[in-house]
Amino acid sequence: MNRQPRLAAFANLPGPFPGGKFEVFIMRIGRYESSDSNVGTAITFLLIGLGAGALAGLLLAPKTGKQMRRDLQRGFEDAKDTVGDWADEAKDRVRDVGDRVRDVAARGVDLADDLREKVEPLRRAINRG
Repeated sequence: MNRQPRLAAFANLPGPFPGGKFEVFIMRIGRYESSDSNVGTAITFLLIGLGAGALAGLLLAPKTGKQMRRDLQRGFEDAKDTVGDWADEAKDRVRDVGDRVRDVAARGVDLADDLREKVEPLRRAINRG
């Protein structure tokens, strides 16, 4: 009987697989393939880690409850201001990109109209001939 070897983790699976094929998906170790979409995720986790570290530092610091609450409130207000600034900057960038896209689209329409005007006499000549 020609059977393919089984891994110990799959030893309890029933008999040979359909067609005698045994597929195992193995993660490639040591090969890192980056993509631009991971940058946002990395920054998000970095900010979460920084926030958690700051909170842990505040909670473990030897301060009274009143001082702790005041520090937490200040930290929250600072974070809220920072996030608001980032949101404003993001809105400005999106607005700029939107303007650029509209400009490029308008130039494309103008270019298409110019080409149509230049090609029209040639089209008429071809249709007559």
